[in-house]
Amino acid sequence: MTHIKIMSLAQAIAHRQTIKTLVFTNGIFDLFHVGHLTYLEQARELGTALFVGLNSDQSTTTLKGPKRPLISESDRAKLLASLECVAGVIIFGELTVHQLIDKLRPEIYVKGGDYALPSADDDQSSSKPVLHEASLVYNYGGQVILIPYQAGYSTTELIDRIVERYCE
Repeated sequence: MTHIKIMSLAQAIAHRQTIKTLVFTNGIFDLFHVGHLTYLEQARELGTALFVGLNSDQSTTTLKGPKRPLISESDRAKLLASLECVAGVIIFGELTVHQLIDKLRPEIYVKGGDYALPSADDDQSSSKPVLHEASLVYNYGGQVILIPYQAGYSTTELIDRIVERYCE
C-alpha cells in the first residue's frame, strides 16, 4: 500500500482532483522523529487529505550540506507513505516547492512555526526563515497555516545529541 502513496507530480495532480480540501506540506524529514509525526497528524486534521512534498537527496544535500541526508529519499518516502495521516508523497528535486504548489494548488499549505510569514512592510527582522511560497498560495486564494514548533524535536538537535553521546 505504501508504494501506491509515493507518486509522481502527474499522478498527484490526477489524484488531487478527487480531494475536496487538500492540505500540503513539504520538507526533508531526515531521521524521522515524533516532532515530524505530530506535525503531520496536526496538518492532516486541517483538511480532507495531506500530500507531502519530499526533498530529493540532491536538493537536501544542496540545502543542508554534504553530510545530509542521512536517510535516502526512497526510504524517507516509504516511511512517510506508511503513515495513516499521509495520502501522498511527491519527491521533488527543486530547491523550492513553488512548482508543486503551483500545480497542486492546495487549499491549505502548512509549515512549522519555525518559519515566518512574509510581512506586508518587507520587515525581515525575524530570526526565522521567511516562507516566500506563502505569496504564491495567497495569490490563488489558499490559506497558509503555521503549526507551532515543538522545541526539542529537530533533526539537527537529534544529530547533535547522538554525536554528543556517542563520540566521546
